[in-house]
Amino acid sequence: MQSSIQVGVNGKAVWVKVEGKGNFLNSGNLKEFAREMVQRGYREFVVDLENCVMMDSTFMGTMAGVALRLKELGHGHLHVIHCGQRSRDLLTGLGLDQIFQIHADGAAAEPACEILPNTTAAEPSVQKQQQAQQMLDAHEALCEAAPENFSRFKDVLEYLKQDLHQEPTIK
Repeated sequence: MQSSIQVGVNGKAVWVKVEGKGNFLNSGNLKEFAREMVQRGYREFVVDLENCVMMDSTFMGTMAGVALRLKELGHGHLHVIHCGQRSRDLLTGLGLDQIFQIHADGAAAEPACEILPNTTAAEPSVQKQQQAQQMLDAHEALCEAAPENFSRFKDVLEYLKQDLHQEPTIK
């Protein structure tokens, strides 16, 4: 199944619709898009999981990072809509229901969407470095959102930190 993230704006809300998988492959582009929208003044984010078949910890950590940034700014919210029981269990299991609102149903108004690309066209070694940094940032956000997540992800955090500090090998 082809995965994609469709994004758009409807009024004052930024919409993110996950088609297929929300994972480390599309988390970086979501993070960049969210950062840009926050810089433009948007403070309401809606993540639609109706067609999302799975999420990994990097993707959930990226959503947590957006919610934490809005909290840091003092206003704004991240809402997850059309959230099935499996996705709800994943999100609440990581304590993310404490930093954003999760709804089984969704709002009626949908935006016109554009699709975010899954990958960047950087050199493979640069792309690997960026991906490792984005994964580290996402997992740190999970730990910031709920401190009990640190014990779950300490090995991942350690691995990613070591991976980032290794010199890239030239082939």
